[in-house]
Amino acid sequence: MARRPKRTDNGGPPLDDYEGPPWGNGDAYVFLAWQGARAKAWKAPSREVMLMRLDKAERLGLTYEEYTLELLERGRHLQEEDAERIAEIRRARKRRGVSHFG
Repeated sequence: MARRPKRTDNGGPPLDDYEGPPWGNGDAYVFLAWQGARAKAWKAPSREVMLMRLDKAERLGLTYEEYTLELLERGRHLQEEDAERIAEIRRARKRRGVSHFG
């Protein structure tokens, strides 16, 4: 018969008790490749690139994070001609309850 969990147990795995490798039971190569790709993708760009992205994002009415995420996901810079995609991003922002103006 299974034991009843404690009242404070969230049903997830233990946070500090795991002593195995960070990739768990999966392939270590795949884990390390994704870890390296993620670090490379989110590495802070140069100041000039950051300011350029911020300027473009503000002109399009997006946040820096929204503009950068679109660039990382789709691999292209948004232009004013992409009004439909920009409107879609803004609608998603409203659903998340995020304010552009802080």
